[in-house]
Formats: sequence, C-alpha cells, structure tokens
Amino acid sequence: MGEENDHERYRVVRNDEEQYSIWRANRELPLGWYAEGTVGSRQECLDHIGQVWTDLRPLSLRRRMDQAVS
Repeated sequence: MGEENDHERYRVVRNDEEQYSIWRANRELPLGWYAEGTVGSRQECLDHIGQVWTDLRPLSLRRRMDQAVS
C-alpha cells in the first residue's frame, strides 16, 4: 500500500443494508451507495465509521433476528 495523501478527501458512504465504507470524495458513488454526510481525511472517515457502525450485521439480518425473537 502506498503512502496516504493527507490532502485526499474521502466521504463516508452507506448502502441499503446500513453497511458503511469510505469513497474518494472526488469520485462518483458506486450504485447502491449513498453519501452519509461525513467528509474528511481517510482516518477521520474511518474513525467516524468506528463510532457509528456499532452493529456490523446487515439490516436484513437484524430484522430477521428481531422477528424471530418476537
């Protein structure tokens, strides 16, 4: 892996399953992914994801598990 460019800007993206990732801010988002609102350095975005993405299970699995308990 090459050196990180401290000036490179990233955005936090999320899909319909509420899974998070980062994407270079100057690139078009891939299909199925939406800007979450956070933009910053790679590390800032990863730190944000670490704070907000506390349940790594996809949304569909969480819903199925909640229904099984009900």
